[in-house]
Amino acid sequence: MDELSPVRLFLMRSAFVVLALVIVFFHLLPIDTQPISLFSPELMPPLASIDPAEARLRALLEQSARRNWISPDLLIAFAFAWSLRRPEYVPATLLAGLFLLSDLLLQRPPGLWALLALLACETLKGRSRSLRDSTFGAEWITAAVLLIVILLTNRIMLTILLVTPPDLKLSLLELGMTVMFYPIAVLVTRTVMRVRRAAPGELDVLGGRT
Repeated sequence: MDELSPVRLFLMRSAFVVLALVIVFFHLLPIDTQPISLFSPELMPPLASIDPAEARLRALLEQSARRNWISPDLLIAFAFAWSLRRPEYVPATLLAGLFLLSDLLLQRPPGLWALLALLACETLKGRSRSLRDSTFGAEWITAAVLLIVILLTNRIMLTILLVTPPDLKLSLLELGMTVMFYPIAVLVTRTVMRVRRAAPGELDVLGGRT
């Protein structure tokens, strides 16, 4: 099947939507099954009586304190991998909607992280041609630098808006895990989902040469 045929574009965009929804679903699952004392001072006041975003942050902090690890941001890792290989499969409107949905479901300040993640993906799309002929190491470093930039920008903007940013240790752990997971996201993208870079001279969705 032609990589840029309408049917192929629809199928691959639908596949990315399903992938994103599965990732968000697993992020929402309660993964900590360790017993917690009913009279633990950390649970005062009850989580149900405080702001939902604060409750989620406190729960993540308690889990990370016990386990000293946190899962990577799989959605942005796969979005980076797809944006570099087939920008036509992840248009800006699709990414914006999925990132905003992720913000809402994960109880982050809606819109800020979504905007930063979208700008990072669009930056990668603009550099996809130059990175196509580079080594994977250059791609990995570029992705890591962009992750660091949006993390710092997110914290700065939250501080300016007088919103308490996530715990720094938690954010750095998530950043490190995401950077380490990125090669796996690329491997899955290429081998399982068959999303590969466009060959030199291949037509893009607008009819131009890549």
